[in-house]
Amino acid sequence: MAQFNCDLNGAQTAFPHYWEHTIGSGHATLALRADYQKQLTRCHNELGFMHVRFHGILSDDMGTLVDEMDQAVYSFFNADQICDFLLSIGMNPFIEFSFMPLMLSSGDTIVFHYKGNITPPRDYAAWETLINKLVEHWKERYGVEKIREWFFEIWNEPNLSAFWTGTQQDYFSLYQHSARAIKNVDAQLKVGGPATAENAWINEFIYFCNHNNVPYDFISTHHYPTDAFGKPGDDTIAQLAASKRSVLRDQAAATREKAGDKPVYYTEWSTSSNPFDELHDLPYAAAYITKTIMEARGLAQGYSYWTFSDIFEENYFSSMPFHGGFGLLTIYGIPKPSYRAYELLHRLGENIFSVEGNHPTVDAWVINKKEKNTYHILLTNSALPTHAIKKELISVQLNNIKSVINIFVEKIDDTHANATAAWVAMGKPQTLKPGEVQQLESASALIKEQILYTFENGNIILQIELQPQATALVTIETI
Repeated sequence: MAQFNCDLNGAQTAFPHYWEHTIGSGHATLALRADYQKQLTRCHNELGFMHVRFHGILSDDMGTLVDEMDQAVYSFFNADQICDFLLSIGMNPFIEFSFMPLMLSSGDTIVFHYKGNITPPRDYAAWETLINKLVEHWKERYGVEKIREWFFEIWNEPNLSAFWTGTQQDYFSLYQHSARAIKNVDAQLKVGGPATAENAWINEFIYFCNHNNVPYDFISTHHYPTDAFGKPGDDTIAQLAASKRSVLRDQAAATREKAGDKPVYYTEWSTSSNPFDELHDLPYAAAYITKTIMEARGLAQGYSYWTFSDIFEENYFSSMPFHGGFGLLTIYGIPKPSYRAYELLHRLGENIFSVEGNHPTVDAWVINKKEKNTYHILLTNSALPTHAIKKELISVQLNNIKSVINIFVEKIDDTHANATAAWVAMGKPQTLKPGEVQQLESASALIKEQILYTFENGNIILQIELQPQATALVTIETI
């Protein structure tokens, strides 16, 4: 049995919902689609996300800068349509300035299905002019106070040859010109980098900025639990099996230390770096997300999961209802177990207690929602693939609690909030009819269930069973 104890008269610490700061999405032009907009609105309303990040706002398919008869033509209409939509639903962009407009490119190397150019500019001054014109335009359109709420990040994963053909110094030059262009619009606008994969280049980036009087307001980087154990194309399960529990927390702690007094924003992370990985669709992802977010608190100001939707096209646009995509929602808008994990996390209050107890696969956290006289016990039974895990009976004791008026549990596991399993039971149809979409939406829902407990002398003891790779939220409402 896994046993945990918490004294509700004990010290509490602040529990900011840092993971809600930003959510990832694929490609800028997708944000012009009605289904993308509908799904993002749902994620904002139900999960609390406040910013969204995407690739390619400068790519030619956005028309931001194009060559017309050897003349530079700036067109910010499509970018404005995206920003207008985000502001209309109460969100802001986390701008990633990429990829290189062909008119400015120094080569023809591209990435992804949509052919993002990944070469340095052949004229850094022309790149700086583009950034300055676009940000100045946004200042005029939305007002300086509004765009001070935005974040400006330069490029995507320049330490990987898949995304940047230049050198580290070339990237630093790109950043320097970009930062100058942005700060010349308004000194209070927030710009940062190095936007690297695998927590890379942070010390070098800070050194460059400090020794060249280049402003940076935050550190941004990415990590995945598969980072250190092979490259894309290798076996994901083998990579994760070679990993260790809490590896992302350890990486985030190292980044936090390097960043000093600057805010840290992880602008990409996920359960794996494979864009077609069945783990993304399973309860495993919900437990892994929950555990990782709870462990990384205090280490970052933003922790942007990649991505909110399977409306995504880096390799190609998959039409399969469940295909292991990065998204929290399928292309049909059906919530995966990962979506429901974020829904549970969003409900949590603003203070967290110290919990006594330790177990190889089970973790427990107790959080208070003061305005509703509510306590939450968040539980996971989580392990990396091929690591030992089994069904566990969990006992939690809360001391010094007021009279209980209601208590219930909601689970995410093989038989709860698992639309993937329901789709498999349907025979894995390759397309869905409207009635089937509604059936899978229902199968994804969180269900409130009763839980066994005893309450005596201000102490409550409850017991719950958790399947392997399961998540549970116990809600205790008091007077």
